[in-house]
Amino acid sequence: MISCENLVKIYKTADIEVVALQGLNLQVEQGEMMAIIGNSGSGKSTLLNMLGGLDRPSAGKLHVDGKDMLKLTDKELTRYKRETVGFIWQNKARNLIPYLTARENVEIPMLLHDRKQKRMRAMELLDAVGLGHRANNRLEQLSGGEQQRVAIAIALANRPKLLLADEPTGALDTRTSAQIMGLLCKLNAELGLTIVIVTHDLSLAKQVKRVVAIRDGRTSSEMILRQSGDAGAGVGADDAFDTHIEYAVMDRSGRIQVPEHYLEAVGAKDADKVLLRLENDRIVLLPADAGNKEQ
Repeated sequence: MISCENLVKIYKTADIEVVALQGLNLQVEQGEMMAIIGNSGSGKSTLLNMLGGLDRPSAGKLHVDGKDMLKLTDKELTRYKRETVGFIWQNKARNLIPYLTARENVEIPMLLHDRKQKRMRAMELLDAVGLGHRANNRLEQLSGGEQQRVAIAIALANRPKLLLADEPTGALDTRTSAQIMGLLCKLNAELGLTIVIVTHDLSLAKQVKRVVAIRDGRTSSEMILRQSGDAGAGVGADDAFDTHIEYAVMDRSGRIQVPEHYLEAVGAKDADKVLLRLENDRIVLLPADAGNKEQ
């Protein structure tokens, strides 16, 4: 569904250039539900905007559902946003119009086509997210979790193949977050919908099979859900991801980003170089001054 290769995004303002993505690589299979995590400024929101057709890459390759995102015309890009992708934003103001009812909000994306069936389709979607009984309520009469369910129904209105969720539970309490996550898992399983979630909430990310970490505009590592008997496999796991095995992502030139918690563990987080050693069938990473101590 998604293929990113050496993806670059540079923002230019006056005489200043900001490199938001610098050679990012990512593959997402059709029907997969995965999460992207990273600190503020890591490039995850920039990536989400490009996947959604809201921004164009500066260089590299980006294909979504077989479409070359660098070559789409403005007209083709508009059609892509209308037919291929659905968005769920953390900021409800970007999802919902407050003076409309839940049903009317869901009908809006269908005004350009499917107009005759829009009311029936809106009710089907509200039923699917458990809000059929609240269809005629205005937003002020709905809880935060119910409003986010309406937002999910809106994102599904035009039958997208890809659902992008930007911090979908960021403004919700723990119980409501679990309900929203459960709903996304259900949609993924029943509709075969590809879902990409951007989040800083590690507890949320742990609920999906694959988590990709982005740091400084590049894919840093991947966490894959452990299977029974997997203990001790792979590169290792951060304590926050004891349910997953962590793998460093290596590009075609053999470059990797060592996860920060590994550098912290060996006292090399702020170092400009580390000592590498090949011991039997393992590559060992040590602080640079370890070589001096052995001399």
